[in-house]
Amino acid sequence: MKDIDWSNLSFGYMKTDWNVRIWYKDGAWGEIEESDSEYMPMHIAATCLHYGQEAFEGLKAFMGQDGKVRVFRMKDNAKRLQSSCKRTMMPELPVDTFCEMVRRVVRLNKDYIPPFESGASLYIRPLLIGTSPEVGVKPAREYCCLMFATPVGPYFKGGFQTTAYALVRSYDRSAPLGMGKYKVGGNYAASLYAHNLAHEKGYSSEFYLDAKEKKYIDECGAANFIGIKGNSYVTPKSTSILPSIVNRSLIHIAGDNGMDIEIRQVPFDELGEFDEAGACGTAAVISPIERIDDIETGKSYIISRDGKPGPVLTKLYNQLRDIQYGIVPDPYDWTTIIDL
Repeated sequence: MKDIDWSNLSFGYMKTDWNVRIWYKDGAWGEIEESDSEYMPMHIAATCLHYGQEAFEGLKAFMGQDGKVRVFRMKDNAKRLQSSCKRTMMPELPVDTFCEMVRRVVRLNKDYIPPFESGASLYIRPLLIGTSPEVGVKPAREYCCLMFATPVGPYFKGGFQTTAYALVRSYDRSAPLGMGKYKVGGNYAASLYAHNLAHEKGYSSEFYLDAKEKKYIDECGAANFIGIKGNSYVTPKSTSILPSIVNRSLIHIAGDNGMDIEIRQVPFDELGEFDEAGACGTAAVISPIERIDDIETGKSYIISRDGKPGPVLTKLYNQLRDIQYGIVPDPYDWTTIIDL
């Protein structure tokens, strides 16, 4: 194990020893290759550079208290990457190949897996890009899928605690029939300006309404929204929202806890009716929301009046994390143990 201050890791990039790659040429995927380089050769006219022909994923490996390393729902990440590839006219990487690449990149970088007691994890970033040159707007003929891994701490400084969000009405992350439900770089590029604006004003992230009517809750920055109202778990239904694997997992756990699940359009006017609210995704799992400030109207929607995470989201957070770290049995078969 590397000599790293594991308990004080930020959510950022740290060089590790190896990454893995596979190339698509002549209509077929090749063999998985290992590389110790942080760079890759690329044609100056590659379609990923000019036309955004790329998709990516994010998943984590966790060191359990039993000394076993678990990866969370990697087959679901593989399938979501396939969905993004289909929409961007890129060849779909087989699920088995994706999973083998995950296993290999974890094993190759086993010295960078944070210890259990640190609360950190090994973040895995798969990326699939068009690499062959085109000047006209058309799909590439050749592609590369690569995966690297880096140890990370909490996405938000301070970990599981409430934060404030800034409602940005003047900016949209994605159009209703656009690319919002696919994990492609363009969605994140579209969010950078509003995200920076929110940070400059002291908020943890931005908060979006639907692009068409500005009436419904869309996403919390790059994360799905969760609202708790009594015994109901409420999350938006929209064609522009990324289908979060963590949200899907929390929905399953909440249902097993006896909660009512509501996946529907959520009017922004309903925000003041929630007992608890949060943003969820791979990076943070759940980030509880203290309040949402409409920076154009000056109105503030207080969710957590004592500034602390609520009991329902705290319970869901702990239940999911306990499965990821192997503290409790995994009744859903979500985790895969990686033999190092």
